[in-house]
Amino acid sequence: MAQYGKGDYWNERYTREPEPFDWYQRYDGLSVLLKSLVQPSDSILMVGCGNSRLSEDMYSDGYKNITNMDISHVVIFSMQEKCKDFPGMSWKVMDVTAMNEFPGGSFDAVVDKGTLDALLCGEGSSANSERMCLEVSRVLKSGGRFVCVTYGEPSTRLHFLDKSRFSWSLEVYTLEKPKLGTSTPHPPSKPVLLEPTAYHDATDEVHYIYVATKQ
Repeated sequence: MAQYGKGDYWNERYTREPEPFDWYQRYDGLSVLLKSLVQPSDSILMVGCGNSRLSEDMYSDGYKNITNMDISHVVIFSMQEKCKDFPGMSWKVMDVTAMNEFPGGSFDAVVDKGTLDALLCGEGSSANSERMCLEVSRVLKSGGRFVCVTYGEPSTRLHFLDKSRFSWSLEVYTLEKPKLGTSTPHPPSKPVLLEPTAYHDATDEVHYIYVATKQ
């Protein structure tokens, strides 16, 4: 089993594959939903940022207060150098299950694109996903949003995300997967809010976006 929750795995992977890579969706596909949830003045935490272009694209679109964190020091040092001319953007080596450097209520929004999925594919998946969600909830301000982009349909993700101890309410959206050979659908599709009655209508043609609002 790949050690997706281990820094050594990602250090080796980012050393071997340094080119930028975006899991699931790029910003142009997510922008409609993100703009409806996150204000340009908000303090944003990008967990498991990797070498995605998401933070750079959001910065170019007016989001200037972005903290990026990843368990891999290789990718953080690389991105820190790449984005050294982006004032207001910071980079930290950190484990998403133990974000002790951040006081409670530090961020208006937390964005995850693939980190929860990576934890769920590794050893200790249930315990690690719970620690991640508890930490995300802790660092969110009241009314803040956790935006989690995943391939996992509700029947495989709500068990991990929908717990009273996280002190948030959940909505589930679907977003059409980018067409083969393109970064986004043509034309870009709008996110669709799923009613709970449709949670079991799974399809592999979409990504799922779980939006948690901190109480």
